[in-house]
Amino acid sequence: MDVLMRLLALALILAPQGLCQYEGYDYDTDYEPDPDVPYRPPIHSHHSVDYNVPSIPFSTECARECYCPPSSIATMYCDHRKLKTVPQIPSRIQQLYLQHNEIEAVNIKSFINATSLREINFSHNKLKSNKIDTGVFATSPHLHQIILNNNDLEEIPSPISSSVERIFLGANKINKVREQDLQGLVNVTMLDLCNNYIDNIKGKALSKLTKLMQLNICNNKLHSMPAGLPASLMYLSLENNSISKIPDDYFAKLPNLTAIRMSHNKIGEVPLYMFNLPKLMELNLGHNKLKRIFYVPRSLEHLYLQDNEFETINITLMCPVMDQTQRLTYLRLDQNRLKGPISTLAFLCFPHVQSIYYGEQKRSAGDNQVHVIPPYPPPEEPRYGDDDDDDDFPQYHREEHGPIVEEEDEDDDFHDYY
Repeated sequence: MDVLMRLLALALILAPQGLCQYEGYDYDTDYEPDPDVPYRPPIHSHHSVDYNVPSIPFSTECARECYCPPSSIATMYCDHRKLKTVPQIPSRIQQLYLQHNEIEAVNIKSFINATSLREINFSHNKLKSNKIDTGVFATSPHLHQIILNNNDLEEIPSPISSSVERIFLGANKINKVREQDLQGLVNVTMLDLCNNYIDNIKGKALSKLTKLMQLNICNNKLHSMPAGLPASLMYLSLENNSISKIPDDYFAKLPNLTAIRMSHNKIGEVPLYMFNLPKLMELNLGHNKLKRIFYVPRSLEHLYLQDNEFETINITLMCPVMDQTQRLTYLRLDQNRLKGPISTLAFLCFPHVQSIYYGEQKRSAGDNQVHVIPPYPPPEEPRYGDDDDDDDFPQYHREEHGPIVEEEDEDDDFHDYY
């Protein structure tokens, strides 16, 4: 009995420990991590962080006249709303769209808090130069792009923030460019002044734009080439002006030019080596008064000379030395006074040429005939007679192997395959 009582007492003592054996269980000490899987700390994702712009605290503030989408808290859409004044701009806004309204004046009070702006679009309004507060576009230190085309501006608004890279001022009423207009714009890479009334660019107003790569002054009233272009320039557009002469050494300090567009001017002659530029790929001198051809640089790929006064094309001047590195692939010569194709020497000088377009030529004095010169390459003629029923046949086989001659008793499977 004594033994039985002792066993019962021992069972009562051990029972609570058995029931609570998992309390305070240390899993980390009993199970080692898988040695084949390296430890990785937890990743905390921040979906709204933009590492390219200053961090802006979240805010739901938005001008009541506009729309700020929840998915893009830094953007404010105020376009196509018949606005006549600029609404107050919250400090968080980076992209401001005000195009297609009826705004005439820009008050600096609207931009007093707009220190984070990166892009402003004021196109298709009624902006007037005398109603834009001085310095209104210089308040934001992060502004990269400003679009002011299709307004009633008579001058370039200044000053503009030195951080700006692209300025669009096309389709206004600007008639001159003063030196102070572009003062301090050391980061501008693109300037668009097309479709204005510019007849004068004062001094070297463009020379301090040391990062400028694209300059558009098409459809204006220039009578001379703009002075002091920076060496960084890659694309120059001067179409539809009244320029009659290019100074002899004008492009000597512009080695990075890849495209020059000067069609629809009054240029009568250019020096022989005017366009001898190492990177020039496109040259458009169509619709001028040129009579004498010039040297074609090795890098040039597209040359447009339509609607000039060429009677002959001297290949020796274009290409004094035959060189397999010549890259010209396209030449346009329609609406000149040519009476026949250029010399076949052209195909030796320009081994990569793919197309020479002659089109119709102008009538010369006393000539009643309009000359039509066959194009190069000539159009392909049918090679298989009038009944060419094998349109579905692979083109590469036609050109390399000629027409199929069908044989009734041989290899039917071969014909079925094609």
